[in-house]
Amino acid sequence: MAETTLFEKICAKEIPAAIVHEDDLCVCFKDISPQAPIHYLVIPRKPIPRVGEAGPEDQSVLGHLLLTASQIAKNEGFSDNGFRLVINNGPDGGEAVPHLHVHLLAGRPLKWPPG
Repeated sequence: MAETTLFEKICAKEIPAAIVHEDDLCVCFKDISPQAPIHYLVIPRKPIPRVGEAGPEDQSVLGHLLLTASQIAKNEGFSDNGFRLVINNGPDGGEAVPHLHVHLLAGRPLKWPPG
């Protein structure tokens, strides 16, 4: 059986986090090592290791993560100025925690290409 991830422990309230939003399918909280003035993580409650391992049965959860991130940006008042959503997949993609998560970044102009 796979080890419980940090994000699963946050979802279970075993580890504290600065929660921005939560519902039946996901939790959004502030990143502890922000890469922009606003840096939230939107994670599914279901432990999907990475987007590359999601299956057809995860389609509604994946859509929910993106729509939730967009709604949070609107609710927090930074939607109009712009924001970036990032999903890392695997070590070379920058994945640090093997639990699918969407980075929601805003609060400054974001350059391209990243990293």
